[in-house]
Amino acid sequence: MFRKRGANFLLTLSATVLVVFFAPTAAGPGIPEIKAYLNGIDTPNMYGASTLFVKIIGSIGAVSAGLDLGKEGPLVHIGSCIASLLGQGGTDKHRVKWRWYRIMNNDRDRRDLITCGASSGVCAAFRSPVGGVLFALEEVATWWRSAILWRTFFSTAVVVVVLRAFIEFCSSGKCGLFGNGGLIMFDVSNVTVHYNMMDILGVALIGLIGGVLGSLYNYALHKVLRLYSLINERGKLAKILLSLTVSIFTSVCLYGLPFLVGCTKCDPSISKFECSTTGRTGNYKRFNCPKGYYNDLASLLFSTNDDAVRNIFSTNTPGEFHSVSLVIYFVLYCILGLFTFGIAVPSGLFLPIILIGSAYGRLLGIAMGSYTKIDRGLYAVLGAASLMAGSMRMTVSLCVIFLELTNNLLLLPVTMLVLLIAKSVGDCFNPSIYEIILELKGLPFLDANPEPWMRNISVAELADVKPPLISLRGLEKVSRIVDILRNTTHNGFPVIDDDVTVPSSEGTKARELHGLILRAHLVAVLKKKWFLNQPRKTEEWEVRQRFSWVELAERDLDFEQVAISKNEMEMYVDLHPFTNKTPYTVVEDMSVAKAMVLFRQVALRHLLIVPKYQGAGIYPVIGILTRQDLRAHNIQTVFPHIAKTKGREKQK
Repeated sequence: MFRKRGANFLLTLSATVLVVFFAPTAAGPGIPEIKAYLNGIDTPNMYGASTLFVKIIGSIGAVSAGLDLGKEGPLVHIGSCIASLLGQGGTDKHRVKWRWYRIMNNDRDRRDLITCGASSGVCAAFRSPVGGVLFALEEVATWWRSAILWRTFFSTAVVVVVLRAFIEFCSSGKCGLFGNGGLIMFDVSNVTVHYNMMDILGVALIGLIGGVLGSLYNYALHKVLRLYSLINERGKLAKILLSLTVSIFTSVCLYGLPFLVGCTKCDPSISKFECSTTGRTGNYKRFNCPKGYYNDLASLLFSTNDDAVRNIFSTNTPGEFHSVSLVIYFVLYCILGLFTFGIAVPSGLFLPIILIGSAYGRLLGIAMGSYTKIDRGLYAVLGAASLMAGSMRMTVSLCVIFLELTNNLLLLPVTMLVLLIAKSVGDCFNPSIYEIILELKGLPFLDANPEPWMRNISVAELADVKPPLISLRGLEKVSRIVDILRNTTHNGFPVIDDDVTVPSSEGTKARELHGLILRAHLVAVLKKKWFLNQPRKTEEWEVRQRFSWVELAERDLDFEQVAISKNEMEMYVDLHPFTNKTPYTVVEDMSVAKAMVLFRQVALRHLLIVPKYQGAGIYPVIGILTRQDLRAHNIQTVFPHIAKTKGREKQK
């Protein structure tokens, strides 16, 4: 036993060292960062080759170490990493530059690929193809269209076919525990579901408890993660020591707590080879009991997480687990779930929450006793679904995932009821767990629904409280471009042309908004030293001779190492060929609420504000909005009266 705990310690150490020293972005589930990316926020090195490698190896180590975490969240991140690497043709240093890859080297197709990767990860984790598609739709994707629907469906179909092939190959035990349960992981189809009015009340109670417990779990996890962030700021050694402390605490609890419960005599109908086992086979662990007896708490704690779920979900076994053991198991996994998530290892939330929810669901089934016709194993299934809905606030995708997990379509009505109640109750207290993690990480995620008070503020008012707008001319001096790049952190600049003849007029001159140029393109121009002795417009063929589509697709923002002489500083650059001539714009009197909806749905990075009236003496751009400008907290900071009004409304 101590040898096994020592192995758990070493596995945790190896997973933590990989994350801390090689890929810090591989820690956690990765789902919040995927949500953020599909919302328009790019986290550096989130989908790189090193992150993928560490995520795979670290997940194996962390799950094998017996920590209270799941592989489902990491599998979603792994699927997204694979999709991203395939879409861009490999790693940044070793990239395939075939001509046909050009069609996928854009932000929209990369978002689509990462969405497909996320849905494939859910499908691989739960063997739930339709659930994977709905998870991508409901939870991670910000912008959805019909093309993404069939692409994600095709991806999950391929995953299921590959999984089925490997399960068939491994059916003889060649691959260890892989393939146990087939495509249906937690089959409860052997029970016919009958329920009456008392059962509906019990189901509603499960949903109510799931919503309350889910919101409490989110609140407690928020506090723990804030504490962990303070510990992790002390350096890499602090992260490693924190992970090892959690590993030791987990091992002590798993080994010591089964001594608190007594032994249970094996059911005579159970084969002697299945009951009272000491190895990894069999659901009933002998632990400290004599032959013919088993320890029900040890049977849960000493099994893999998947086997533990199968045990609690088991039907037609009313006396298999006692109430005291389930209470201890519930409390233990609540504590372990809170303190394990957030350490520097790849981890997921799905399976720990399923374990916690199934424990109290089965407890409620025991408490209902003869008042219910629903099997205790089915109560465990409903308990797991309710806690996931209460914490993650998902409904449709969770419903389908649980139906595909359990293979019992008769559970559909009560599962829908439980999920709706749990989500509604949880929404009354706090946001979902992923929204809390996004806030803690400081990722500027834009919610789907703007605040009501945003309708009363125009985008022109936001532009007035921002620093003065910095724009560039179509034919700009090199010295000014260098000065702007050194003294600002902006990623987009309006390009303005002076003295442009207005069409359908008799020689009237005015300023023209030519478009928007990105910082990365300015850096590319400086690195190539594409300078002109005299200000003149260049031809398209001149640009194509010097710049390839691969170079312009790069997002290199570092120009400090570019040596520019004094003579070059006085030269000019024609910015017209590198400018996006059709940027998204809004009129100055549009409300912030409408602008935020547009910004989020199209996944923009910059939104130009143009004047309501155009004329010779009017500047063509009033301001530029970014993601940070449209966040409710930042708007309240620059408009204090809004925050005060909101506070008075809450008091009333």
